Amino acid sequence: MRGTIGELPVRTALRQTIVVPTFNERDNIVTLLARLTAALPADETEIVFVDDSTDDTPEVIAEAALSCPIPVTVHHREDGVGGLGGAVVEGMRLARGEWIVVMDADLQHPPEIVPTLIGAGARDGADLVVGSRYAGGGNRDGLSGGYRRLVSGGSTAVTKLIFRNSLLQVSDPMSGLFAIRTSSLEVEELRPLGYKILLELVVRNRPGRIVEVPYSFQPRHAGESKSSMAEGVRFMKHLGMLRFGTQRARMLMFGLIGVSGLLPNLIALWVLNDLAGVHYLPAAVLANQVAVGWNFTLTDTLLYRSRRAHRSFWGRISRFFLLGNVDLLLRIPLLALLVDGAHLGVLWASLITLVISFVARFLISDKVIYRARVLKTVTA
Repeated sequence: MRGTIGELPVRTALRQTIVVPTFNERDNIVTLLARLTAALPADETEIVFVDDSTDDTPEVIAEAALSCPIPVTVHHREDGVGGLGGAVVEGMRLARGEWIVVMDADLQHPPEIVPTLIGAGARDGADLVVGSRYAGGGNRDGLSGGYRRLVSGGSTAVTKLIFRNSLLQVSDPMSGLFAIRTSSLEVEELRPLGYKILLELVVRNRPGRIVEVPYSFQPRHAGESKSSMAEGVRFMKHLGMLRFGTQRARMLMFGLIGVSGLLPNLIALWVLNDLAGVHYLPAAVLANQVAVGWNFTLTDTLLYRSRRAHRSFWGRISRFFLLGNVDLLLRIPLLALLVDGAHLGVLWASLITLVISFVARFLISDKVIYRARVLKTVTA
């Protein structure tokens, strides 16, 4: 079990800290604060907003805080490192309560459930209390449309399958509503990516006792959902990092991106050779450029987004294209060596060259093009 129940790393008179990550939620703030004020004692509570907004949400929070009896803090981040999960971790570092309750600002998590979450944790001696849409009595009626229901249900099923041992006590690992006992929290172990911080918390912190409180997921009060294809890709990357480790997860994503490049390669080859009448050899070279461009776009925007600042765009793309074309040149003599020298079948030999090429391209991309910046040790 993490920590010791009832013992805090710092002394505090507050019962709970409500951590609310926000991104362009200006129209939800006043209602959210009003409902939290009605549900919680002001002298035992603080509310911490961690804001990544591009609109005037921080100003709206500051103005609403003037008339709120509960102390309100807003911490605006310019970089937004780690997405919503990073905002939650930042809020946890600022929290002073015995319990930290994490919830969204859009009121899909009913504020009135906060005392129930903390009460269940105190009653059952829990480290973590999860607000669950899937526990008995809960529902997800607030999810708009069949597509979002399908994505939510599918991601939950995949996550529970991958982390079945860690999630034995959790029916809703995708929940954004939960309360954690501060004495059980190890913030420095968390390395969130995207918006599913609860999974990160369960897998890395391994809280001792987890209980669930069912709740009804509500329709969004105002604004737009932040779910997107990019967030979905970040979520899959996060799953890989948690399950396999950072480098192996990147290798898996690198491989999937490489496989996806086969389609534009073949389409370009067909258009150039069959429709435009270009000889198949130069057509294959040109088609390879299309595939390399496709792979670079996905790799640069999805896989190594956080490392792009270490090298200029032209530096990254020139090295990527150079690597892609060197790869094309090196595979041909290796293929000939395997077929004529080792007497392997063409298909098996080609498969071997593709695997070797993939590993080499990944290591060069990971260690050279997108190498992580090494921090220098400063001595007094």
